Amino acid sequence: MKYEREEVIERQRRTVAELYADRPGIKEWHPGGVDYRHLSGEPGRPGTKAELVFKGFTIVEKVKDRDLPDSFSTTYEVKNFPGTVDVECIFEELSLNSTKWTAQVVFKGFILRTAARRYRSEIEKEICEYMKAFKEFAEAEL
Repeated sequence: MKYEREEVIERQRRTVAELYADRPGIKEWHPGGVDYRHLSGEPGRPGTKAELVFKGFTIVEKVKDRDLPDSFSTTYEVKNFPGTVDVECIFEELSLNSTKWTAQVVFKGFILRTAARRYRSEIEKEICEYMKAFKEFAEAEL
């Protein structure tokens, strides 16, 4: 299953991309409370592994690609659950102080894809909340 969503953020593209790529900073804006635990690599750089600890579950994040200010890609694995979620974020300059952020989310693995289809509306709502939280964070940093 693939899901795509866009947000317009009233900040310069480079600033938006750098704020997003600051992986330890995720705990500053991600809804629901998250603890970032660095495992290996340089945070925010390709090859980096970290745990994102939420209430009740842990996700392992791997940074796949960092081509700032254009894009930033990660893969997520839920511990003890087969499958992965790939997220590619694309940052497009709309004007000097306006950026379109597109998140492309792909669920991989039979069980994860099946669960994503079954709970599509809940997943879409969660992605929307997470993107709005980042938008508010990025715009408040003015």
